[in-house]
Amino acid sequence: MDKLRITGGRALHGEVNISGAKNAALPELCATLLTGDPVTLTNVPRLRDVATMRHLLDNMGVKTQTHGERGGMTLHAADPINPEAPYELVKTMRASVLVLGPLLARFGRARVSLPGGCAIGSRPVDQHIKGMQAMGAEIAVEHGYMVAQLAGGKKRLHGARIATDMVTVTGTENFLMAAALAEGETLLENAAQEPEIADLAEMLIAMGAKIEGHGTSRIHIQGVERLHGCTHQVVADRIEAGTFLCVVAATGGDVVLRHGRADHLDAVIDKLIEAGAEIEAGKDSGGDFIRVRASGRLKAQSFRTTEYPGFPTDMQAQFMALNCISHGTAKVTETIFENRFMHVNEMVRLGARIQTDGKVAVVEGIEKLSGATVMATDLRASASLVIAGLVAQGETIVDRIYHLDRGYDQMEEKLRGIGADIERVK
Repeated sequence: MDKLRITGGRALHGEVNISGAKNAALPELCATLLTGDPVTLTNVPRLRDVATMRHLLDNMGVKTQTHGERGGMTLHAADPINPEAPYELVKTMRASVLVLGPLLARFGRARVSLPGGCAIGSRPVDQHIKGMQAMGAEIAVEHGYMVAQLAGGKKRLHGARIATDMVTVTGTENFLMAAALAEGETLLENAAQEPEIADLAEMLIAMGAKIEGHGTSRIHIQGVERLHGCTHQVVADRIEAGTFLCVVAATGGDVVLRHGRADHLDAVIDKLIEAGAEIEAGKDSGGDFIRVRASGRLKAQSFRTTEYPGFPTDMQAQFMALNCISHGTAKVTETIFENRFMHVNEMVRLGARIQTDGKVAVVEGIEKLSGATVMATDLRASASLVIAGLVAQGETIVDRIYHLDRGYDQMEEKLRGIGADIERVK
C-alpha cells in the first residue's frame, strides 16, 4: 500500500485548484440512470470512489466515456440495464445506496447490496427503505441485499410526504431522484440542506425535473413521466477547500484556492478567522476564489459538529489538527458519527495532547508536534494526519493512504505545488 512521506516546517505559498465535490459527483453519476439519453458531467474529480461508482455503472450496462482535461465524463444508460449493485463492487463505498432510488423510479426494481465505506459509525439504510416504501415500493433485506420492486403491478412510484427521523444526506438525494420520475407530488421534510444536494437538484432540473425548495429543509418535487439528457458541472468540493484552509492556517503562508466557494464554508471560515487567520473571498477573471494567510500560532477554537449549515463533521479531524498546535485549549464535540475520533490516537503518537470522553475531545495546544509513523483510519482522519505531518518536526510517514485517495484528488501533488515537502512512497 502507498504511503506519504512528509517533512514538516515549511510555510506554503501559491495557488491550488479545488476539484469537483465527491459528495456531489457520486449522486450525480447515479442520476444518469434516470434517463436513456446521454448525460455529460464536467469537473468530475479523479477519486477512488468515483472510479468505483463508474465501475458499478459499467457493470449495470451504462456506457461511460471520459474526455477533456477538466474531468469530463459522458454516461449513457440506454436499455438494457441490469438493476443490480453487487457486494463486490459496493463493499468499500456507502454511496452505492444512491442507485436504489433511480433504479426503482425508472425500471421498477433493484437489487442493491448493503453498502460499506469508512468505519466511522452506524449509518443505517432504514430511512431510505421507509421513504421508498412510502412511495409505493416493496423492499426486503435478504442475504445482505435490499431487494426492491414496485407494489401491486404499478408502473411508477407515487408521490408521498416523507419526513425522516433524522437529517440524512444520502436519503434526501435518493428521494429526490426517485421522486423526479414518480407520479404526483412528493414533499421532503427534514431534508438535508448541503450544497451538494442543491447541485444535484439543479442537475435534475436541467434534465426536466420539477423541483422547488432545494437548499432548504422542505423540498417539493412534482414528478414527470421522463427525463432527458443534459450537461452539468459538478460543484467545487467545499471539504477539500476547507482542508486546504486548515493546512495553511496550521503551516502559515499565503495561498489562493481557485474555484473555492466561501459561501459553502461559513461555519469553518468563521472559526478560522476567530483563530487568527486572514481570509478573503470573491470572484475574479478566474472565477470564485478564497485567499488564506496565516503566520505564527493561532488560537485554539472549540466547536460542535452538526448538520449543514453548521460546522461539518467532515472538517472535524482537520480542524482538530490545527487546534493541536494552537495557543490554548479547545473542546471538540462530535454529534454526527459515534466513532469519528479514531484519528486521536495517531495524533497522540505525534505528540498531541488530546483527551476524549464519549462525544467530546479536549485538545490542549502545544508549540510543536514530532514526526512519527501514523496510520490513517478513514478519509478525513487521513487528511488530518497530513496536516499534522506538515507542521511536525522531522519526518512523518502516513500509512494506508488509500483512504485519502477516496476523497482527495492528487492531494500530495497540490501540496507540493505550494511548497510542501511531501511525496508518495510506493
